[in-house]
Amino acid sequence: MADVAAAPNPQQPVPLDTIPISPTDGSSSESKKESSTSDSKDGEIKTVFHDPENFNVKHPLMNNWTLWFTKPPSGKGDNWAELLKEVISFDSVEEFWGIYNNITPTSDLALKSDYHLFKKGVRPEWEDSQNKHGGKWAFQFKDKKAINIDALWLHVMLAAIGENLEDDEDNEVMGVVVNVRRGFYRIGLWTRTVGKADPSKGRTAEQGREVLHKIGKRFRQSLQLKDNEMVEFSGHTDSAHAGSTRAKAKFTA
Repeated sequence: MADVAAAPNPQQPVPLDTIPISPTDGSSSESKKESSTSDSKDGEIKTVFHDPENFNVKHPLMNNWTLWFTKPPSGKGDNWAELLKEVISFDSVEEFWGIYNNITPTSDLALKSDYHLFKKGVRPEWEDSQNKHGGKWAFQFKDKKAINIDALWLHVMLAAIGENLEDDEDNEVMGVVVNVRRGFYRIGLWTRTVGKADPSKGRTAEQGREVLHKIGKRFRQSLQLKDNEMVEFSGHTDSAHAGSTRAKAKFTA
């Protein structure tokens, strides 16, 4: 793994052309072959764990993912679409680390900033067709100084892209998000449904709720919460109707 780069200005998204998501700059299949054979036997596979600079094999993820960033509002009537920016998509372990090691740590982001890590093709918005019938598990860390938000957010992202938050057949996890606010950090996990029946999967309403609870418990574990700390689930529709207040939790885990 490459050393973590110095954090850029938290007000400015990192320029995409500075993010190394390839083994070497401008490396072609021929140059990869040369780099992999110059120091070793022909055809030897070198992963990022063998050589962080000259690896020739990537580890694919089960899904493509997209990182989004919400910049703080300017106070001049910005709308959500203007604040939400798509940063970059990736589909391998190596690309994830290349991106993660070159963006501003969550702890250095300006207030009212957000990172969103969602499956490619899903916008981190309630109105997205794949989100509008869903909801989210969430937890607020009110004592910001008592936690390592960078480590927690990394742990949640790795659980998401590693497909550890749900079973293969669940098809519920849409993405994860971290919010930076004056009085708290909040990490959330968005789901496709609110635990209802799914005839296409032969899933009853009770089974849907069981799947949702299982995901909530795994999410809670990824946040490393204490026994008396619970994550809460609320539907996006309820949240939209709640306005500036928090929607009443449907479930806890």
